[in-house]
Amino acid sequence: MGRKLAVELLKEAFCKSWSRETSLDEQGWTPENPAWGHCAVASLVAQDILGGELLRYDLSGTPFASMRSHYRNHLPDGTVLDFTQDQFQGNVPELPEPAVRKREEVLDPVKYPKTVERYKLLSKRVSARLNSFWDGK
Repeated sequence: MGRKLAVELLKEAFCKSWSRETSLDEQGWTPENPAWGHCAVASLVAQDILGGELLRYDLSGTPFASMRSHYRNHLPDGTVLDFTQDQFQGNVPELPEPAVRKREEVLDPVKYPKTVERYKLLSKRVSARLNSFWDGK
């Protein structure tokens, strides 16, 4: 399977898997903006499947400063993917230079136990969706 198809299937799996329980901001999440609050956990799941690095952007000084940061994936071929840019609803902020983050930092169970829980739940849901694609269901 080509990377382009894998990315499209992953996008679809994310859209069908995101929920209030997997969002960083349960109060701000809505079905109308399902990507809201999912950038870190979606980037981790994407890294599991596509490889590459996690890019973290500091959102200080942007209209989205309350979110603190935003994550994207940097694939081994140099492509940068943002599976959750729709959460900005067409108002994607100008992002500063990113910092590469190690997944162990993002999934630190002491510092970020809720992120670990959200990641595990989203990963399980996305895996089930992808398996259903492969099975033709």
